[in-house]
Amino acid sequence: MRFILLALFFVSSISSFGQQQKPNVIYILADDLGIGDVSVFNKEGKIHTPNIDALAASGMRFTDAHSGSAVCTPTRYGILTGRYAWRTHLQNGVLWSYDTALINPNRKTVASVFKNSGYQTACIGKWHLGLGWQKNTNNQIDFSLPLTAGPNTVGFDYSYIISASLDIPPYVYIQNQRVTTNFIDSIKENKGAGFWREGPIAKGLQHQNVLTDITQKAVDYIQEQKNNKAPFFLYLPLTAPHTPILPTADFEGKSNLNPYADFVLMTDAMVGKIMDALQNAGLDKNTMIVFTSDNGASPSSDFKTLRAAGHDVSAGFRGAKADIFEGGHRIPFIVKWPQHVPQNTVSDKTISLTDFYATVASLLHEKISSNEAEDSYSFMPLLANKPNLFARTNIIHHSIDGKFAVRAGAYKLIFARGSGGWSAPTEAAALQQQLPSIQLYDLSKDPGEIHNIASQNPQMVAQLTALLKKQVAEGRSTPGKRQKNDVLVNF
Repeated sequence: MRFILLALFFVSSISSFGQQQKPNVIYILADDLGIGDVSVFNKEGKIHTPNIDALAASGMRFTDAHSGSAVCTPTRYGILTGRYAWRTHLQNGVLWSYDTALINPNRKTVASVFKNSGYQTACIGKWHLGLGWQKNTNNQIDFSLPLTAGPNTVGFDYSYIISASLDIPPYVYIQNQRVTTNFIDSIKENKGAGFWREGPIAKGLQHQNVLTDITQKAVDYIQEQKNNKAPFFLYLPLTAPHTPILPTADFEGKSNLNPYADFVLMTDAMVGKIMDALQNAGLDKNTMIVFTSDNGASPSSDFKTLRAAGHDVSAGFRGAKADIFEGGHRIPFIVKWPQHVPQNTVSDKTISLTDFYATVASLLHEKISSNEAEDSYSFMPLLANKPNLFARTNIIHHSIDGKFAVRAGAYKLIFARGSGGWSAPTEAAALQQQLPSIQLYDLSKDPGEIHNIASQNPQMVAQLTALLKKQVAEGRSTPGKRQKNDVLVNF
């Protein structure tokens, strides 16, 4: 039934979208960029992001978009699979240096959907979903051996990646499942805003060049597609403005705020380079660009200095990266698709980054089976200015500590005493303060999540609790056949 409804919508929307060539699709994922760090989302902000703002002016901006988690690995899993990551063994935190692949090789991904529809698919940037490292006879990682799992085993034709965040070793480029050099050095920990951990590093690799290196690889890839008859999907997860915060010399001091703000400006400039590359290749008119972030801004951005200058990384919402509060997972989200998505439009509908999968399937008229994209709703109706056809009515949030929240309409129920992350009060502090074990907020009246109204609204608490229990138990939040979570999920 779910697919039939999507198919009917697709057929009915052909007249509005036209029977043109399938669009190229570029998905740009910033790393630790707060919703308040993009000027079009924060009129009071002190960081001006002209290139991202230009995307919004040319397309649709979503004001109630959410990452699948308040940290990166689970969010990335959700983008590519259309499934909440807490249904896997990753119940909290993120993956580390040599962890195995989180995406089951038998699970379809959004890249698989594109490939099935005749697309060339590429992943360039930060992966952070686990890889298939091989070891030598001494049980040590052997960087000369091909990786047995990674982007190329889950639907990508081409990949050029770093394994995880740029502060987590090993610091090497990996192209199509092989480390690009056999010359491996080691690097000591670096402290401060330019923080990275000690570990192996490719000889000649410099942290401050990685963002521009990745962007140039993406530009080169776009140029290579100029004369290719097949459309392409480029998944471009950037490494910034996550730590290490290392703006290049031409961006140092440019914001007049701090190094993080400078790095945001550099990230914005990289988005501009992608837009320029599309135009130079003559591909801009038939390319959909999605821009977003994997979670809220990190405390590494130096909240104190930014606030003193009048800048709020979360644009008035409570919390930041890692938290169950809105600042942890409410993120900028923009879609530009010339001649299809109306320019300079705004949607206030609640969407999740898991929704990209079903949207692509709807766009390409690809069938979604019962055991894929279990938490994905197509937002194609929103792009077509038909919001009454958008099916999502609720959403589940998740923090770094594994704390849950469920939201339906304006009401958000949090199963935590505190932030569930790094902001005050942490769970330990909230327990000491004997704060209530659950929190309920009416975001229409209290977007800052200040007034916990759980005790005054037991019926709403019961209703939202039952909703979460049902979606956990059924292994899905979309209509369809009951599925199994990979592990027992305890919220």
